[in-house]
Amino acid sequence: MARELRVEAGTLLAAYPDMLDPNFMHTVVLVCQHSDQGAYGVVTNRRTKFVVKELLPDHPTLGQSGFPVYLGGPVDHTTLQFVHVVPDAIPGGVSIDGKLWLGGDLDALGKYLSDSPRAAARRVRLFLGYSGWSAGQLETELGTGSWLPAPPALTAIFGEAGEATWRRVVRSIGRVGTDLEQQPPDVSWN
Repeated sequence: MARELRVEAGTLLAAYPDMLDPNFMHTVVLVCQHSDQGAYGVVTNRRTKFVVKELLPDHPTLGQSGFPVYLGGPVDHTTLQFVHVVPDAIPGGVSIDGKLWLGGDLDALGKYLSDSPRAAARRVRLFLGYSGWSAGQLETELGTGSWLPAPPALTAIFGEAGEATWRRVVRSIGRVGTDLEQQPPDVSWN
């Protein structure tokens, strides 16, 4: 049964509407890896107050960049990573699913952000921290309905921050999702 509940890298997970954990309430997580050893991903719709130059002030180009940074999850806020769809411009990344790449050359990232800021806003996302699950934990959470798996969508990964992205991803799963997107996290809030 656990294998049946494994989601592929590149899948989006929308938190079920009744998830009250403040780390994940109304979030969308991009699954970067899911194996027998556990799972790893990044929350795509929570922007931090930071921009990259505050986190990498000594880097020659990134130290000048006002590009926004998002909160990838509750684990290890000392790590800065990025997801992108421009492997030719930012080489050295690891393919997540053949369309999305994790990481790459920092100098190339700095050049891309500097040379193409408008394009970068739709093709690159930087994250502080990540979301992680131990062996079997994500399968259990999928089995109990804590997460709604959804197909990958670049607008959910590189689009606006906030609850609107969560609602759009929930709607993308079909009729069931359309009903769920209006449900408050706690029915007593009605």
